[in-house]
Amino acid sequence: MAPYRVDRRPFAVDLARPLSTAAGTIDRREGWLVRVRTTGAEDDPTGVGEATPLPGWTESTATCRETLRARAGDALAESRRDLLTGVDGPAARHGLALALADLAARRDGRPLWAQILDCDDGGDGDDRGERTVRANATVGDAPPGATVDRAREAVERGFDCLKLKVGARSVEADLERLAAVRDAVGDGVRLRADANAAWDCPVAERAFDGVAERALDLEYVEQPLDATALAGHAALRERERRRAGGGTDVALDESLAEVAVDRVLAADAADAVVLKPMALGGPDRALAAARAAHETGVRAVVTTTVDAVVARTAATHVAAAVDAVDPRSGASAHGLATADALAADLGPDPAPVETGRVRLATASGTGVDPEVFEE
Repeated sequence: MAPYRVDRRPFAVDLARPLSTAAGTIDRREGWLVRVRTTGAEDDPTGVGEATPLPGWTESTATCRETLRARAGDALAESRRDLLTGVDGPAARHGLALALADLAARRDGRPLWAQILDCDDGGDGDDRGERTVRANATVGDAPPGATVDRAREAVERGFDCLKLKVGARSVEADLERLAAVRDAVGDGVRLRADANAAWDCPVAERAFDGVAERALDLEYVEQPLDATALAGHAALRERERRRAGGGTDVALDESLAEVAVDRVLAADAADAVVLKPMALGGPDRALAAARAAHETGVRAVVTTTVDAVVARTAATHVAAAVDAVDPRSGASAHGLATADALAADLGPDPAPVETGRVRLATASGTGVDPEVFEE
């Protein structure tokens, strides 16, 4: 195999609306497209990745820039291992690892999800490589009336799983919002609540008690406590296991930016883990985390970090691979419906969310046109 050559180009895309993160509010996403080619035959394919740092989740923009700069231009890597060795920043590693995987998939003529599973197009199904992935709609945080309107609109667009933000209001106010949505959409729609680490243990216990008393039937509550509070999350899970009739599951998201996945699993702190490939350092690491979760009986849900089209589409491929590893994940929904969070994108979306689902065709690689790097 000829050595790899890496090129990068910066980009910035404005958000359609401000995004609240643990590090503050942002109104645009800035990062780099990463192109990997071999120095062999001119007709060799090109792989494209995306490195888009997010405050509170990945390395800083400056660190990501310097990491990619050191591996671009005249610095050739003899192997995939050489290219990725010493890349500690998750966003930079994501861009490089994704570009390498995209290149390999295009060379082998199979979709990215099959490449990262290391299987052929027919893989684990009978549809010759085509996969359909379910997506949830994020309703967000709003007063009860507006929340209900947004929930109904999402259901009308075909979503059968909704995620509501909680934690910015009192527990009682959030329970009222959740109850109003449940009444509006009926029992056939799955509901998730995301507290973004807003509660302490007593408040979280009140919230879980209220969910049970109102029979809200939530799929799970995401990140009820601080990211590092593994013992607290484990205690919540045990409390819910003892609840008559079965309790509400606990999912962890922000914790995975602070604590390694294996520590989360060893602590028995989650019924589900929310995996962000950008924050974990690449599609390969996200799938490895999903495999580890599956081995311990924990479900995996894949979400984006509000990325541009290259990383967002790659996250959908990761979700398809996760569903192949763990069929229970396919019965759930992934956090992939984030394209409308951008005011504009880098190129056409080969896998848009339609009626609450994403269909991944059998095109090789991510399906994103490599010419996106030149635009």
